[in-house]
This record gives sequence, structure tokens and C-alpha cells, in this order.
Amino acid sequence: MRCFFVYNPVSGRGRIAKRSGYIARKLREKYDEVVVYATKGAGDMERAVREAADKFDAIVFSGGDGSFNETVQAVGGMERPPELGYIPGGTVNDIAHTLGIPKSVRRAVKVILKGENVLLDCMRVNDRYAMYVVAAGAFTSATYTTPQSQKKQIGRIAYGIEGIRKNLRFDVFDVDVRGEGEAVKTDSVFVMLMNGRYVAGIKLNKNGSMRDGKIEAAIIRQKKDPDLFKKIRAFFALAHLFLFGYRVREKQIVRLQGAFFEIEAGENVVWNFDGEKGVSGSVKIEVLPKRINMIVPKGKKDI
Repeated sequence: MRCFFVYNPVSGRGRIAKRSGYIARKLREKYDEVVVYATKGAGDMERAVREAADKFDAIVFSGGDGSFNETVQAVGGMERPPELGYIPGGTVNDIAHTLGIPKSVRRAVKVILKGENVLLDCMRVNDRYAMYVVAAGAFTSATYTTPQSQKKQIGRIAYGIEGIRKNLRFDVFDVDVRGEGEAVKTDSVFVMLMNGRYVAGIKLNKNGSMRDGKIEAAIIRQKKDPDLFKKIRAFFALAHLFLFGYRVREKQIVRLQGAFFEIEAGENVVWNFDGEKGVSGSVKIEVLPKRINMIVPKGKKDI
């Protein structure tokens, strides 16, 4: 079997780059051939994986959630993509938490060598893809506007600083959400659709699954031109969602579930795909069942 090992040399404060030789040696215990490639910048992982996907039996990649998204962009449209192995190397690593893949390089490599293959759902958003979250509104731009230098220096705290700096206004936008027999039209400050359990390092959707053919949506309502009290109320609704999870009882939160959503929104609404800047405006989001062939810890049930 042929394996393509691709990694982001700047993610995780350069930790993976320092261990790349070790990783390649261990991968050769399982694969007959291992080709190693270090990405050169944003978008390069997607390009490299796309070019390698039909030439290799396995793609092992390392980086943060953004690197995972680039990999999904590359293989999401394939009917039979190669098996994927993941070595977490980012700041938050939400997908790794959901899949039970350790952050330790040694233990993550062991999962690839000794784990088992499962077929996971992903999401198609218009003509692009996302693995675990699609979101817009308050604080969602922080993951892709935070400078890499700050992430390296202070880790996930950098996201909080950037979020506060840019999002305290809580801009209100219209959304018209239509799902499977459900429809919501409202003004909102935050919309999130989840295929997984962890978001921003928090177990936000503890009953969620990447194998059930469904995604969970949460919408935080807000009135146009809110006064200070309404802004504070929306902030507390968002805090309740992240503190107590998707099922929290909160009047300002609308919850929906299904395999397909169509959301009409203005061009000023920018969507976050797995921590990366996605498209703007209206989106059609659908589950692609069992699309991603992933190596996970053996016996892992709650995925």
C-alpha cells in the first residue's frame, strides 16, 4: 500500500515538523511506500491531497482543524476516497476530540497503525465541504482572523482575544432556514450547524454523531437594532449554549435537526467552515453519509 504523509509545518508551534522523521519511519511499518510533503501555505494541503488522492491508498495528514477542512475539500467529492489518518497538530483540534484521536504524536501514530476504519458523514455546503461545523455570526470569524503568531504564543486564548476585539457589537442579520418539514425565519446573531460533538474545544453536542446521517442546528434570535439589555441577553444565550450544550433550555435558541438545510442570508453573512473562512450569503447544506474513510481508535463507539 502507498501512503502520502502531508503536514502543516507551522501548526501546533512547529511540533509536527520536528517529529516528521519519526512519523514517516513508523508509517513505513504499515505501508510499503511513504511519501512525505510539508505544505507551503494556506490552500496547499488541499492542492497536495487532491493531487495525491487517486494515486495513494492512504493519506495521513497533520495540522489543525483548518488542515482537516482542506483535506475534506480535496476528497469530499470522491465516491471512493483513500483512507485517512490524522495526527492532530493544531490549537483546538475539535475533530480529534470527537474521534478520540490523542494529541500525542506517538499515540496518534499508534491509532493509524493499530486502529480501525470507519465511514464518517461530512457536509456539502453549496459546492464545498465541511467536516464538523458550519457557522456564522458572533465570534465565528475569530478562528480565521487570529494571526498565526498569536496562536503560537498563547494558544486558544488568542481566539478569545480576537473574538472580543471584533465581535462585541453582536451584528444582527436575517436568516430564513428551511429543513425537513421545519422552517424558521428570524433575525439572529449566531447560526451553527454541527456534525460532531466538539466546537471551540467544548463538548457542545454530546449526543451528536458523525455517523447518524444528521446535523444539528442552533440559531440565537435577536431583534433588529437591539438596546443594551437585548445585546446582553443575546450574549448570555450564546454563553448558555457553550456552557451547557446544544440541549440547554434557552428561549432565544432555536434548535433544528435533519439531513438537509437551506438558509437564505444576505451577502454580508460570512460562513465559517471548520474554523476556516467559507462562502458568503445563502447556503444549501446537506449530509453526505459515510463519505469519509477514517482510521480511528479500535473499539471507539461514540463517534
